[in-house]
Amino acid sequence: MMILREFKQHDTFQIVTILNDQQVARYLSSKIPFPYTQADANWWVNEGAKCGIIKAIEVDGLCVGCIGAIPGEFEYSRSGEIGYWLSQQYWGQGIITQAIELITKEVFESTNLNRIHAAVFAGNVGSMSALLKSGFNNEAILKKAIYKNGHYLDSHVFSVLKQSNCSN
Repeated sequence: MMILREFKQHDTFQIVTILNDQQVARYLSSKIPFPYTQADANWWVNEGAKCGIIKAIEVDGLCVGCIGAIPGEFEYSRSGEIGYWLSQQYWGQGIITQAIELITKEVFESTNLNRIHAAVFAGNVGSMSALLKSGFNNEAILKKAIYKNGHYLDSHVFSVLKQSNCSN
């Protein structure tokens, strides 16, 4: 069973293990350090995960990932960006799709955000599929908008609007 919850100090070992997996890290923003240290995980649990609506993804009592939405600023204050990562051993099981649906519902019910968007690296077909299954629309492809590890990649932008996701 999968649940979303606040991060706890005992999650740090799992966080370090997951984020040091190159297959997990390859599609993540370079603002997430690689290699990922215990100090990075301590900062994340105690400070970083407290900005926006950010949750640990727990399966059978174990932290296996993270998902969150960060509101924009100024004229973008009613729009937020969703981001997530998941331990490779849990890929392909529908966990991220379910987590996207849960966090989207929570964000639209508990904040004044009207739009949630995701920027997905070209090649990350699992993430694109999960967003589409969760009701997001493929909005744009920003050509060569990402530069990571010496390579340019397209950024695939997905979004969902509050009225298209909620019944009210």
